[in-house]
Amino acid sequence: MTQHLPPSKDSPIIIVGAGVFGLSTSIHLAQRGYTNITVFDSKPYDETLYSYFDSCDSASSDINKIIRSAYGSQTEYQDLSTEALSAWAAWNAELKAANDNNHDRDGIKGITPNSSLFIPNGYLNCSDSTTLPDFEIATIENMEKAGKHGTQLINNKQADIQLASQRGVEYALQPFNKEVLGVLDTTGGHVLADKACIFALHKAKKLGVRFILDPVLGKFTSFGYDSSSNSTTKTITSITTADKKHHAASLVVIYSLCETTAGSVFMLHIPESSPLRQRFHHSQFPSWSFNMREHGADGGLYGFPVDENGIFKIGYRGTKYTNPQQQSDGQERSVPEQAHKVVAKFLDEYLPELDNSGIHISESRLCWYTDSFDNHYVIDYVPG
Repeated sequence: MTQHLPPSKDSPIIIVGAGVFGLSTSIHLAQRGYTNITVFDSKPYDETLYSYFDSCDSASSDINKIIRSAYGSQTEYQDLSTEALSAWAAWNAELKAANDNNHDRDGIKGITPNSSLFIPNGYLNCSDSTTLPDFEIATIENMEKAGKHGTQLINNKQADIQLASQRGVEYALQPFNKEVLGVLDTTGGHVLADKACIFALHKAKKLGVRFILDPVLGKFTSFGYDSSSNSTTKTITSITTADKKHHAASLVVIYSLCETTAGSVFMLHIPESSPLRQRFHHSQFPSWSFNMREHGADGGLYGFPVDENGIFKIGYRGTKYTNPQQQSDGQERSVPEQAHKVVAKFLDEYLPELDNSGIHISESRLCWYTDSFDNHYVIDYVPG
């Protein structure tokens, strides 16, 4: 394996992509003492604030994402989740301290005072099966082995029901109008994805990271190579942006979708006057997934509590969409008919109170994925 020496602390480092991966990388590099970091992106995220509804189509430009420790036999992701949960708790505390010390109450643009980034409302992984799937059994076993005792609660096991009641999370065991079988991951919940990106952008800037967020100035077009590179091994020494400018770097880190497939997302708007705002509030309703495995195109549902703007979001990934069609506005956001069919059926059977209150699907869109075809991540050094 080729060994690569790290750049010096003041060497120019370029990161292409200001989504969550690019933001996280810039923060960690700055915290390690690197002082010459520039992040490029064609989206003006400092203006759009990573808004789901303002042409932000990156995977991390979303209103919410599930956080979980439940990964079955994939203990590498379970371990990463344990680290992430600790970091989310630290960010929540950091944001609270910033709000408490902000006497002018101007705060961070895009983040309401007294809000949290991670909401630990629990994650219920459930199905219409009569026996627990192997995935849930493996999760319980591996979390116990990791010393996370009593964090995974089976929703039809009396001892676990009593434990949930003692902890004040019994609401999350059977959150629908029809009973399900599942495991409540009490370490989980959801993160406000757009707010987390806004906070990360704010944090990176405070650490001295420079950002060029502009449809021309920040748009990557090509790499520049060392003139001594041969055709087999090319060494990247710069990038070129859409304004024809060349930007030299000792290291270039690029983040992009490694698979142009997407799930489907559906949104229902619950009026502030509706009692369902409280029914689906995160203090009364978990993040969840339903028939996520072994159900093919008829399963793969997940969802969240209602957010502060009344948006109740349900996602479908039973089939990853691989052939988006360009719409009249030039965007590729069409949602497959199968996705709508499965979500509508679930709403009818498990959450009929929405339809009974005259609340229906009002918006839909694609949700891009950053994982590989086998549901992992690709991290590589080129050349390598």
